[in-house]
Amino acid sequence: AGTAKMAALSGRTGWLRGWLPALPLLRRGSKAVTRHWRAMNFQRQKLLAVTEYLPPRPAVPPRCLPAPGDHPQEEDGYVRLLRRQVEEVFRSSRMVAVCQYNSMPDEDVVLMRHYLRKHNIEVKFVLNEIIRPVLAESKYRNLLPLFVCRNILLASPETRAKEMLRVLKGIPQVNLLGACIDDTILSRQGVENFARLPSLEASQGQTVGALSLLPSQTSSLLQRGPFLLTALLDEHIRRLRDTGAPGQPPQGQGT
Repeated sequence: AGTAKMAALSGRTGWLRGWLPALPLLRRGSKAVTRHWRAMNFQRQKLLAVTEYLPPRPAVPPRCLPAPGDHPQEEDGYVRLLRRQVEEVFRSSRMVAVCQYNSMPDEDVVLMRHYLRKHNIEVKFVLNEIIRPVLAESKYRNLLPLFVCRNILLASPETRAKEMLRVLKGIPQVNLLGACIDDTILSRQGVENFARLPSLEASQGQTVGALSLLPSQTSSLLQRGPFLLTALLDEHIRRLRDTGAPGQPPQGQGT
């Protein structure tokens, strides 16, 4: 009996070893939901309700307070000082150039200031929040579209456009956007055209020469007739003296 039982078990085990399921069921790592909503304890709910923060009620209802726009906020004194400095720059400078400033090393900034100061051009770092309100209330309001990023001002009491362009040519981090020269707003191309013009003294000399040329020609044309008539009369008188007037004795035979 024992031998037969062992043979039967061995045959069953062999059958199990040789059998494989047609569709193996494998678990793909999904996790069972272990967290379910659970009602909060009633004692804890009462504790949270008792300890909840209640802000104090204002002494005056908000509807009784004045509107915020009725009392404008006073500006900072430092902001007013910076705006007065910007106004002074535009008032005392014949040339104010607006440039886009990109980040550059401090050593290059010092060299740029040095080269521009040699031509009496000062570099002014300004914030758009400071200069935009100043320009909006002045005659330079057409410069507002240029102040959309980080900008610097190049101010000079003289019109040194040629020298400024020569210095900025070697500084690619600073791009000229426009300028105001002698209360005239110019674009970048306008500044370059202005730099090609001769100096004011040379232009004044050329203008005076051109204006004096026409009057001198007119005067010479008007004086040409009297001069010619005077020369003809002098020549006629000289001939009469040489040959003697008709009906009169020649010279040397007195009465």
